[in-house]
Amino acid sequence: MLEVLTKGFRAARLRLRGEAEITDANVDAALRDLRRALLEGDVALDVAKRFLARVKEEALGQVVRLKAGKGDDEVRVTAGDHFTRICQEQLTALMGAGETDLALETTKKGPAVLLLVGLQGSGKTTTAAKLARNLKKEGRKPLLVAADVYRPAAIDQLAVLGERIDIPVYREEGEDAVKICKRGVAAATKEGRDVVILDTAGRLVVDEPLMRELDKIAKATRPSETLLVCDAMIGQEAVTTATAFHDRLSLTGAVLTKLDGDARGGAALSIREATGVPIKLVGMGEGLDRLEPFRPEALASRILGMGDVDGLMSDFSRAVDDEEQAEEAAKRALAGELDFEIFLDQLQTLGRMGSLTDLMAKLPFFADGGLPEGPIDDTELRQAKVLIQSMTLEERRKPSLLERSPSRRKRICKGAGLSAKALKALMKKLEMMRQMMAVMGTQATGGGLMSKVPGLRRVSQLKQMRNLDPAALAGGGLGGAMPGLGGAGAMGPLGGPGLPPPSAPRPKVNRTKAKAKRKAQRKARKRKKK
Repeated sequence: MLEVLTKGFRAARLRLRGEAEITDANVDAALRDLRRALLEGDVALDVAKRFLARVKEEALGQVVRLKAGKGDDEVRVTAGDHFTRICQEQLTALMGAGETDLALETTKKGPAVLLLVGLQGSGKTTTAAKLARNLKKEGRKPLLVAADVYRPAAIDQLAVLGERIDIPVYREEGEDAVKICKRGVAAATKEGRDVVILDTAGRLVVDEPLMRELDKIAKATRPSETLLVCDAMIGQEAVTTATAFHDRLSLTGAVLTKLDGDARGGAALSIREATGVPIKLVGMGEGLDRLEPFRPEALASRILGMGDVDGLMSDFSRAVDDEEQAEEAAKRALAGELDFEIFLDQLQTLGRMGSLTDLMAKLPFFADGGLPEGPIDDTELRQAKVLIQSMTLEERRKPSLLERSPSRRKRICKGAGLSAKALKALMKKLEMMRQMMAVMGTQATGGGLMSKVPGLRRVSQLKQMRNLDPAALAGGGLGGAMPGLGGAGAMGPLGGPGLPPPSAPRPKVNRTKAKAKRKAQRKARKRKKK
């Protein structure tokens, strides 16, 4: 997403890396990279010029401090860091901040009305269903109105989507759109619905009869929100479209669809600046749960290659079915008890969070181009899921069973249709992850960053108690005599006389070789008897 803009801003930042001051020369070099990226990203020319002028004015007036923070938190910063901060602030201002809330207040005359308009093929019908689903989750009672009477099967499409999300759809056959919208609002009032979403037909701004129809719908229903549904991939044309609709209908906001597939980002950066209309929602995928409030600060952070941790946590919250169960699984994993069952649940959660490419882009570790270009191949993750699903429940919970049984491994590979090499690699990765998670759990008591993660400190304490050596308690491990119990020697080994000392740990045995040895011994005895 937005690769063109991200590359340009990265190049500009790298030009200023190591510089101790911001000068006309190095700012002009960085701005050339930005100008090229903005124009290649289909940002409107006037918008790009104004943005670059504001960045230059802000940058040249800056006093560059080489250190930030105090005490142990003090870090060295460069002119490139200051330039990045300026770009982030200006990008956020360019796209508009704090204006994503929809006007959903009901009145004495009836429910809140949301009118969706836009060009043909911009995704209005799907957006209407996504919006209705989101409002339902917030406790609202929406009603969808199918007012696209021109596109074949448009009404049926909305009816099918409404059935999937369990939201009623008002429809009429053979009537004009104005009457359908007006009667739909009346039906919502009668049925106690508090939000009405009007799905209108797509139209071109040069199609005067259809534009007049929109005027009539707006006058008949008096919408609280008139939202332009715009395809993010149409580039500079988005500005022309938004301006024309705004001049005719006085838009209150815009919805960008297909933003996850847009490599340029021109529409996202241009609409607000050119029209004054805020972007309120963005479609980030085809699923009905992939409509999100527009967060300009998060998009600016992603354009600059700094990730989007808030968006990542939001994806996780949406994907997790049972938060308590997920927290318990995380505690077990951090205690060194990671198994294939927990691993499978993590893979399924990861799949519900969206594409691997999008998830990786939200991590703040790839600011200087650590991510490969193009979509990330998730073949290994899918193979791991198939292999785990071919295991029995006992095998998932006890991975050690697979190490001791070649027949189990052979059965799993046959059921998954994959090679023994793939299963061996999966088992190795699970063991590596188990060790890594155990180390993270142990570090939670070290007072570092890991100790700030909720739950890790408690997990680490439990693990330490479980791993305590009883001999240390009985001996001098706690500093001699325990209070109230006299000397440690009075208790004897493990706290009582006559008990044997703890035995040494059993040596690890290669079960396959031991089995072969026993078999050879039996054959030798049989030969001896003969």
